[in-house]
Amino acid sequence: MIFLRSLAFNVAFYVWTAVICVGILWTLLLPRRSMIRVITWYFGTVSWLERTLAGIRYEVRGREHVPKSGSFLLAAKHQSAWETMKLHFLVNDPAIILKRELLWIPIWGWYAAKSRMIAVDRGAKGRAVASMVRNARPVRDEGRPIVIFPQGTRVAVGAYRPYRIGVGVLYDHLKIPIVPMALNAGLYWARNSFIKRPGTIIVEFLPPIPPGLGRAKAMQELEERLEAATDRLVVAAGGPATLRPKTAEPVTADVAETAS
Repeated sequence: MIFLRSLAFNVAFYVWTAVICVGILWTLLLPRRSMIRVITWYFGTVSWLERTLAGIRYEVRGREHVPKSGSFLLAAKHQSAWETMKLHFLVNDPAIILKRELLWIPIWGWYAAKSRMIAVDRGAKGRAVASMVRNARPVRDEGRPIVIFPQGTRVAVGAYRPYRIGVGVLYDHLKIPIVPMALNAGLYWARNSFIKRPGTIIVEFLPPIPPGLGRAKAMQELEERLEAATDRLVVAAGGPATLRPKTAEPVTADVAETAS
C-alpha cells in the first residue's frame, strides 16, 4: 500500500510541478511579491497532494520563538526536499541561501532569481563567504528572514555531518539572532527516496540565539540545541538517534547552501 501511495504521489507531484513551472511563467512579469504569492499557492497544492495521496501531514511547534518583525537567521535542519517547500508557510518571505549553480536550472532558476534568493559561488572558496555576507546585507535591511542549512546539504536521519562556518560568519556580520528549526521530515520523505511514508512531520522552532555571543559560542550552542531537538523529534517518532563521532569534528570552512 505504501508503494502504491508513493507511486501515485510521485507521478502527481512531478507532472503537476512540470505543468506549473511552465504554466506560471507569466508571473515573472509581475512584481516579486505577487509572483511569490502564486508560488506559495503552488506549494499549498503540493501539501494537498501529500495529505491526500501520501498521507503526510505536518505540525508546527514553537511559533512564539519566531520574531514578529525584523530579519533573523533561520538555521534549519535539512533532511529532504519537503522542508524547502514549506518555508514560505513557516516564515514570511524567506531568502534562502543556495549555490549559484541552482540559478542556471532552466525555468526553476528564473523563479529563484526573481524571488531574490542569496546565491553563493562555492567554487570561489574564500570569496564565497564575502559574497554571501555582501548579498545578505540588503536582505537583512529589508527585514526578511534568511534561511541557511548549517550542515550544507541534506543529511539523512541518524547520520552526522559537521556544521559549516557560513552560519557563524553571517551571525558575526549581520548582528541578527539565529532561530534554530528542528524537524523529523526525513522519516517520512527521506532524501533521494521514492517511498513516502504516511505520518505527521513535526517542525519545531527553538528559542532564538541572541546576537553578540561571538561566532564560536553561537555555533556551539546552535549545534548542541538543534541536534538535541532533532534527535528528540526523530526518536519520539520511532527513528534513530544521530551517531556522533567520539571527538567533535572541526567546523568546515565551506559556506552553507541549500540542497537541490
